[in-house]
Amino acid sequence: MTAHAGKERGDRPWAAFAALAAMLLALALSALVFAPPARSQGDGGARYTGVASCAGSTCHGRMEGDGTVVRQDELMKWQEPSTPGGAHSRAWAVLGNGRSQFIARNLGIGDPAKAQMCLGCHSTAGTARAVQAEDGVGCESCHGPAGGWLASHYAGVGTNADPDREMREKHLANLSAGLKKLEDPVVRAGVCVDCHFGAAGDGQFVTHRIMAAGHPRISFELDLFSSLQAHHQEDADYGWRKFGGANRRTDHVQMWAVGQATAIERSLALFQTRRGTDGMFPEFYFLDCHSCHRRIFDQAKPLRTGIDNPGRNLPEGMPPYNDENLIMLAAAARVASPGLADQLAARTAAFHKAMATDRQSAVQAAAQLAQTVATLKAAFASRSFSGTDAFAMVDAIAARAINDRFTDYSGSQQAVMAVDTLLDAMVSSGRITIGAAAGIRADIDRAYAAVKDPNAYRPTEFQASLGRATGAIGALR
Repeated sequence: MTAHAGKERGDRPWAAFAALAAMLLALALSALVFAPPARSQGDGGARYTGVASCAGSTCHGRMEGDGTVVRQDELMKWQEPSTPGGAHSRAWAVLGNGRSQFIARNLGIGDPAKAQMCLGCHSTAGTARAVQAEDGVGCESCHGPAGGWLASHYAGVGTNADPDREMREKHLANLSAGLKKLEDPVVRAGVCVDCHFGAAGDGQFVTHRIMAAGHPRISFELDLFSSLQAHHQEDADYGWRKFGGANRRTDHVQMWAVGQATAIERSLALFQTRRGTDGMFPEFYFLDCHSCHRRIFDQAKPLRTGIDNPGRNLPEGMPPYNDENLIMLAAAARVASPGLADQLAARTAAFHKAMATDRQSAVQAAAQLAQTVATLKAAFASRSFSGTDAFAMVDAIAARAINDRFTDYSGSQQAVMAVDTLLDAMVSSGRITIGAAAGIRADIDRAYAAVKDPNAYRPTEFQASLGRATGAIGALR
């Protein structure tokens, strides 16, 4: 299963996305890849203007991407039918299909197209914004409420002798007026995880009960999903506006690492709040699905259904915390911040152990672990990553200390998405050729296929496929 699109990611054809699309669409409501936040943090009282304010033919509403500064067909890309790139525009419409109605009946919430439990992520409007819910997840869900910066945004560049500098200064002014700085991985991660992972806001947390009613499990990786949703090209002009240099581009390895840290940071934060419990039970959303969702055998010759995970110090039969992002974070820390890697390992082990004690102990251990995760995120955000780092990250993911922890499908999903992201980062940085990468795709696709269906997940087969892919990548160093 492969994932990255666009010229800057290696010109991979749409057919190459088939396996990834199959997994994501199987997880989504009528091909919906879940929306970024309808109410991202820090909006305050800023004014929303709606999708129509971006749709003029002189702005982002052209039928062809032939603009001189930006493509200008971004709205068409946003509306592209039946592709991951058009999923945000379909976010509200999907609430009217049969599956959504089925979920709503099970939950007793009435019309899902009007229920805050759903609108919090399926529409920019939510229940309190003067924009059309029918627009789904519109431009301002990601880019921020446009009331304060729209006029400056479309005013264009004047006659300054240095237009690149003027363009950069204008972008910085728009950021001050409320435009989201999505080129910053920390900002982008904070925006996206509100719905692609969960938030404290109304309608922005998919609980275990919502999943039991029929909602698909949330699956997300920041750099991969960013590429699927990208409606722009990273050319020289983009480099000047966003980064202040024609040759500057998104650091995809950094984006991936910051995304992993942000996801587990958000998970631990929610776990420590009332979101961590549901009545007398823990909130099962935080736990490893496969630790409970296995067949029950009653036979003379017992058959063990699980595989030991060396990263979890828990008694047999105790459901563990879902550590898919912690596993990836451990690999990233070994490469990018070795001084914190041992602290992360120790606090991860202490957290897993505390889960078998009581909630108070688990919350205290989660707080300690969250401190290390936040420090790691800051370390990732403050440094650049080279092509050599991408190879080292792949090596870390393939190392036995990490590979042996791929015992559930969610952790394995993160691993194969990571290897796919890192391989494309090597291509986009010129470390390896498109042709060389193409020879590795078959094993990556086999690894994706192994995690497509959680009911058919086989850890040993997955580890073998991923091992072949990482070995082949290592040979290209």
